[in-house]
Amino acid sequence: MNENENPLEDQPFSHRKYKNGKVSISFNGKEITILGSKTARKFLAQIENANDIDAQMAMAKITGHFKHGNEREAKQKGRK
Repeated sequence: MNENENPLEDQPFSHRKYKNGKVSISFNGKEITILGSKTARKFLAQIENANDIDAQMAMAKITGHFKHGNEREAKQKGRK
């Protein structure tokens, strides 16, 4: 992967709102978390006017599925 490539451009995350107020977040079609009503309201407000990349980043952060960018560098230096 090139440094300038953004893996979120492929939009691997999606969300689904349920009638009970909860929100399900999926990664590549597989459900990975369900947000409770209070957290779901905050999440939906956050992405309401966000562009696609910002919405993807919000879902990545809330699920913990995102990289900081230094993992490969630390591994190459022998750190864990």
